[in-house]
Formats: sequence, C-alpha cells, structure tokens
Amino acid sequence: MTMVDLGPQTRILAHLAESVTDDRLAAPTPCPKYAVRHLLGHLHMLSMAFRDAARKDLGAGTGTSPDAAVPDIGPGWRAQLPKALDELADAWRDPDAWTGMTRAGGVELPGDVAGAVVADELVVHGWDLARALGRPYAPDPAALEAAHRFLLAAAEDPHRGGGLFGPVVPVPQDAPLLERAVGLSGRDPMWRP
Repeated sequence: MTMVDLGPQTRILAHLAESVTDDRLAAPTPCPKYAVRHLLGHLHMLSMAFRDAARKDLGAGTGTSPDAAVPDIGPGWRAQLPKALDELADAWRDPDAWTGMTRAGGVELPGDVAGAVVADELVVHGWDLARALGRPYAPDPAALEAAHRFLLAAAEDPHRGGGLFGPVVPVPQDAPLLERAVGLSGRDPMWRP
C-alpha cells in the first residue's frame, strides 16, 4: 500500500468528537455493542495502539485485542482523544512505519497492512460517529481510497468469509465510494439512530 497522510482524517474525527455533547454519549451507533461513549473510547485506544505500531513500540498497547473489553471514555477524553489522534497521524508520517513488521490488536502484520487497517478504522468509525450524531461526513479522499481498497481485499479473501466486521451489505456499484466502503465493512449505509 502507498503511504497515506492520516492527518486530514484524524482532524475530521477530532472535529466530530469535539461536537459530542454529554447528552449524546449514550446514543446508539452503527456498531451494535457501542454507544457513542464506547466508540470514542475505541477511537482513543486504537489511536494509541496504532501510534505504537507505527513506531514499532510493541508492548501491552499493541498486544491487546480490541475485543478484550468494551472500551469507554474517562473524564479527560475531550483533551486526550485529539492528542492521541494527532500523535497517531504524526507516527504514520514516518516512512519506516509502512515497512517491516509490527503488531496491533495482538496481531502481527506488515507495516503497510497496519497502515491500511488504521485508515479503514479512522474512515469507518468516523462514519459511525457522524451517523450516530446525525452530522454530515466527508472523509479525507486519500484515507477513504485506502480504506476501500483494504475492505474490498478483505471481502474477497476466501479465508475471511465476507466482510471484516460482519457480512458485506450489498451496495450498488455506482454508489458513492463511502457507501461502498461502509457496505464492505458490514454496515448498512442507510443506518439511522
């Protein structure tokens, strides 16, 4: 995979997170097990884990499966999440992040694949958050392209048996790229709270 600057996408996510009011923290999201607060907690945890994966700083943060527990936010999340997103984007600007082997979510994988995974996470969870909040969402085009390529390859992999996060939701081939990516992720692009 070609190196992608994740900074534009992390800024979009930080802006969305900034718009979350306390009364929306318990709102449902397209992720069945996650309310908005859990999605924000997941974004914070994955930002730190993939930051460390980019740096090849492998430890507990990169060795823990995202399914180990339902994530949540702490009292300082409004300051911590944007900082973690900035650090994530900065770490992936290093060309060395995209080479060699690394680990994230307890899985060993090549650096370029980890970069594709994090682009996917940022794009799809940005859609999840925007949808849960009823906000418009236009992801960074480069991150969206990377996420779509990754999701398409995962959906076509016979060992995965379909979508990465659930069965692929059929979307017309002429639908916007974001809708096609969302469908490949196992989400219904028409989901509403």
